[in-house]
Parts: sequence; structure tokens; C-alpha cells
Amino acid sequence: MNKKKFIQVFEYQKLRYDDVGIFRKHHFDTMVKFNELHQNKYFTIIHKGIRFGSYVGVIQIGGLTIEILPKADNNENADKNLWQNVLLNMLKVCKYIQVESISETQLKKRYHSILDVYFELYLNEIERLVKKGLIKKYRKNQSNQNALKGKLLFAQNIQQNLIHKERFYCEHQVYDKNHLLHQILYKGLLVLKTFVNDSLKDKLNRLLFEFQDFENINIQKKHFEKIIIDRKNHDYQKAIDIAKIIILNYSPSLNYGNENLLTLLFDMNALWEEYIFRILQKHKTDETEVSFQNSDKFWENKRIRPDIVLKMNNETFVIDTKWKIVEANNPSDDDLKQMFVYNLHWKAEKTLLLYPKTNQIDSNFGTFHFDNLGKKCKLGFVDITNELTIKNSKIVANEVFEKLYTQNASL
Repeated sequence: MNKKKFIQVFEYQKLRYDDVGIFRKHHFDTMVKFNELHQNKYFTIIHKGIRFGSYVGVIQIGGLTIEILPKADNNENADKNLWQNVLLNMLKVCKYIQVESISETQLKKRYHSILDVYFELYLNEIERLVKKGLIKKYRKNQSNQNALKGKLLFAQNIQQNLIHKERFYCEHQVYDKNHLLHQILYKGLLVLKTFVNDSLKDKLNRLLFEFQDFENINIQKKHFEKIIIDRKNHDYQKAIDIAKIIILNYSPSLNYGNENLLTLLFDMNALWEEYIFRILQKHKTDETEVSFQNSDKFWENKRIRPDIVLKMNNETFVIDTKWKIVEANNPSDDDLKQMFVYNLHWKAEKTLLLYPKTNQIDSNFGTFHFDNLGKKCKLGFVDITNELTIKNSKIVANEVFEKLYTQNASL
């Protein structure tokens, strides 16, 4: 990937095609079309440009890559390498990078974009499968035969062999490597031809040679739903997971040109919520229960769903995560009303609004003034970085647990 065709921006930043030479109007037009196809949820269209929102990740349009990074500080010159690593780490913890073999060393490697991580892992997984030996499976095959083989398909036989009476259009089983698993992996490799950087092209071409005899079909979501992972094919799980991400986020020629589009976008609010849950779940004590996205009936057909519910030492706590920068001790009225409902519905004495930390200090537990119930809520702020590095998840988790038992604004 040519570095001159790589743009990094932060969430809520603007990008105009008059301001950045490599971001052209045809890139803008393709992004507008893509956004319209998804109910305009990914970004906002402004005059001659885009204003990004809460979605982070990467958009690749032909040879141009735009990476949108999270940012939880007020520094205008924030370290993009650091925040790229933060995003990669959160994706790993939340298992959006569905490969446990990715190491801390790999996470520290300098990637042009997070798509490069997926591409490299995908090619490595397929290379491993090829070296081990691609498996054969039974599949149904329909074709003209010189002898009756399997089941005769009467309608197709009449259509195909009205003149050639000596032939039979049959359906029969074949035991070979040209089955759906390999067709999916092959489609993923074909998609990568447009997008991989120069360092991966040789490996991609070698693997495409191994798959050249397989059928190239139009893979859709329904094909992944047909896949059943069993004892024989369980080795394919990681490669199929990544292939699903690559193929289903690929949009060929949206703008009637030759600019294919590949996107990998995540709602930062949902990612923050899941990240906090997973590190609490991982580092909790045996006496602590942590549950995620508890949903219950609230009013008529409406439901109520707090982010995280904890039970520790016979006490219940509710945590609601918010990926936004707020001033200390100044939550919105809507957030406070929401937390009060959580207090009541889940019979929790204390609730915590958890934000990313810039320079704020935790509030004290404030008491809701309603029938002397004594329900409390506080604002907590947690930093997931140590200046130039990612903070250890155990330290972050322990800080969150401590906030629930700390009355004073000392953390």
C-alpha cells in the first residue's frame, strides 16, 4: 500500500476533498453512496466532504485507505500510532479479531491500517490450511452424463437433451475439494487482490494459484449460514470468520466506476461497552458475577437494558458506559434519569456512569432524592492508556471495581 494513499483521522473529524490532495471527489461520491445504502449512519455529509461520527475503523476505496481512530483526549496532536494500537487491542479483547494467536508483539507492529491486520491473519491461516492439506467433502453435482449416474433430473434433462437423447442430466454426489468452504476462502482471496499492500502480494498470488481450480461463486450471507463446523473441518473456523468479515463488508463498484469499496467499521460506544465488560469478566474474583446487556420488560413492548450488572458481596451494581468526554460532576439529566431507573429496576444501591478519562476526577456517590430510598450514582473516569502505551487490562478492571466501593473522589 502506497503510504501517500493512506489517511488517518480521528472520530468526529472532518475530511474535505479540497483540503487533502489524495482524497478526491470520486472517493467522496463513493462514500456518499455507501452511506446512503446504510441509512446515513456512518458519517455526516458536509460541503465538499465528510464529518465522521462515532464509528471507527477503516474505509478502503480502491487504492485509498481512510482509517478512523478513536480518541479520548483533548490533545489536537494526539499520537495516532497509540490510538491505532488502542483500537486493535479493543478489537482483540472483544474478539472482533477472531484469532487468539495474535500476540502482543503483533499488536505493537506498525500497520498501515487495521485492515492489514485482518489481511495478514487471513493469508497466514489459509497458508497453514494449504500446508496441512485441504480437505475433501461430499457435495451434490448436477451435469450432463453419458450414462445414468445418481438421480435423473427430468425437467432439466428435457431442456438440455431434447436433441441428444443419449445423454442424461443427473444429480450425483462428488467427493472432492471444490466445496463451499474452499469457495468462500477463494472468494476472500479474490477480494484481497484489489486491496493488499505490496508486502503481501506474493503470498496472495501463491495462495490464489493453489485455489485456481475452485469455483468462483457469488458468496453471500446465506452461504455462511450453511457452514457447519465439525470435527473434520474445525481447523477452518478462524479463516472462515475472517473471510466473512472481508466478503460481507466488500462493495464492488458502488459509484459505477472501478473503485471497489471495503469497509470495517465499529460503533465506538458499543465497542467501549463490550471492552469494559470483557475485562471485568476476565479479572473478576470468584465471588463476583458480571453480566452483559441484561434485558427486561419495561413498558408495553419496550425493554430496558443496562450495559453491565455486577453482584459483589451480596450487593448489586449497575454500570453504564459512555464513550464521550464530559466535564466532571456534570452528567446530563437524561443520563441521571436513566441510571435512577436502573437503580430501581435492578434493586441496585449504587450505579456508575463510566467515561473515558482525560483529566477529570471521579465524583462522589450522589444520592437521588426520591422517597428516601437512598439510591446512589457517581461518575467514574478510567484511562486506558499510560501516556505512550496501552494500560494493562487488569489494572483498568481493578480501577473500575474500586470505583464501586470508593465514596470519595480520589481515583
